[in-house]
Amino acid sequence: MTAPLIELSDVHVTHRARSGTLLSRDRVHALTAADLTLAPGETLGVVGESGCGKSTLAKVLVGVQRPTTGTVSFEGSDLWTMSPAARRTELGTRTGMIFQDPSTALNRRLSVRQILRDPLDVHRRGTARDREARVRELMSLVGLPKALADGLPGQLSGGQRQRVAIARALALEPDLVIADEPTSALDVSVRAQILNLLLDLKERLGLALVFVSHDIQTVRRMSDRVITMYLGRIVEESPAAEILARARHPYTRALFSATPGLLDPIDPIPLSGPVPSATRPPGGCPFRTRCWKADETCADAMPGVESAGAGHRFRCHHPVAEGQSTHELAAQAAATARTRRERP
Repeated sequence: MTAPLIELSDVHVTHRARSGTLLSRDRVHALTAADLTLAPGETLGVVGESGCGKSTLAKVLVGVQRPTTGTVSFEGSDLWTMSPAARRTELGTRTGMIFQDPSTALNRRLSVRQILRDPLDVHRRGTARDREARVRELMSLVGLPKALADGLPGQLSGGQRQRVAIARALALEPDLVIADEPTSALDVSVRAQILNLLLDLKERLGLALVFVSHDIQTVRRMSDRVITMYLGRIVEESPAAEILARARHPYTRALFSATPGLLDPIDPIPLSGPVPSATRPPGGCPFRTRCWKADETCADAMPGVESAGAGHRFRCHHPVAEGQSTHELAAQAAATARTRRERP
């Protein structure tokens, strides 16, 4: 077994909210009891609705967000027991991050050359000549013409800006790259180019990649493993090849059922009931307020982690049965919603 590159153990992240009283502010539970490992060279996809904790998880992985409680280990070393200088060196040189919107992620006053040289200058990599050579190498790696080296971000197209952002993330030859919604701000025609570039770079450089996106089908195709998040919790973890046919958590099945496809019509599983607040999450299973399978057991206790095979774990008291079709689940959910509406 390969030792994990990065590992999260019972990680919680809470923030003080503006709501509440002067003496007792509400707290936002952005990430709750996250347990996760990532192997070298592996691609992990992260899916879920807006506000489910995907970006918080990405920030924890790259060391931008300190956990409120829990442990984050990088190759066996606890990041947050290191000195700030050691942590900055370890994470700054061995991880890279690609942000959602390249137009705001890049300093508009710096040229492409300066943007790509910046991490090399900060970490004092090589001589001035070496750094210039590395800038040219990075531009070639991501398919940027040499003529753009002195251009400003505002003079580039959206796809070119994102290529600059990818090149900057790769400048120090990291082991891990976090891509947080890297294509959401791009046109459809450019999106495929960037995704193909990421796949090609991953294979050529042996990168571990965490791919966070709302584009569920893209995550499934790009990833080795996929995790589903709901209200700050990881509710299912599955091999990407099995996520459509063998997902056991009702929320995962509902999420993927609403994804449009070219060959199959959309057959979404309806979710009724209130969306819970991250400041006052419900007791028991967080998904129970919208789940057609929920009962008193779901309200009483948080479900434990169950295994459905190698690399497949989920948290649910009433998991989807093996072989159940999306159409069957949609019919069950619709019938349950009707019954609940008819109750006095």
